[in-house]
Amino acid sequence: MEDKLFKKPIKKKFEFDQSVASVFDDMLSRSVPFYDEVRALIISLILAEQRDGKQILDLGSSTAKFLLDLHAKMASKMLLKGIDNSQAMLDRAREKTKAFGANIVLEYADVLEHKYSDEDIIVANYTLQFIRPIQRIELVKQIYNGLNQDGIFIFSEKIVFKDKYLDKCMTDIYHQYKKTQGYSEYEITQKREALENVLVPFTIKENMQMCEDAGFDNIDTIFQWANFVTFIARK
Repeated sequence: MEDKLFKKPIKKKFEFDQSVASVFDDMLSRSVPFYDEVRALIISLILAEQRDGKQILDLGSSTAKFLLDLHAKMASKMLLKGIDNSQAMLDRAREKTKAFGANIVLEYADVLEHKYSDEDIIVANYTLQFIRPIQRIELVKQIYNGLNQDGIFIFSEKIVFKDKYLDKCMTDIYHQYKKTQGYSEYEITQKREALENVLVPFTIKENMQMCEDAGFDNIDTIFQWANFVTFIARK
């Protein structure tokens, strides 16, 4: 379904409810630059190290699009699991996994309260940015502790730049990008207002420092377009 949520005046802050779940796949593809390519890149990295029994956990798995794409391409019997705290997202995800006959575990859970253990790869695509900064830092520590040795944490985030002029330039470029995807100026403004104080981005340096403080030794970026970045951290 096409994302038309912000064509009308907003009445509340952004949340992952039924209305968002119904258009979420379209929203991601049109709102996040190179979303499909980044997803494919992460999947390629996972497939390069695939083996039977390997545990892959997707935080904020939403409609399970990432996990379904991974499931369709893997040649081994990896264990795929997604957690989300939006029942509307999980309902839609379960419908999709059933339709595709995919063996994916989907759990209703808060990523801040989930018990992380024996994970090989944890993925969080545009999830951390919706968590309060102090809680976000503690979550990454939990993720580190829950990964097996040589485990990998891959996460994508919208970021801010310390240089305010550059940050404004990148924001303007991003808004222009959204216009090319069919969003009007009104829709862009509406969504920005709905996300204010809901989506709180870090700088690249802050994201990497957060991983380093959690204990990760090797932290790199593997993709960037303007203010959208994908990070990889290995335990």
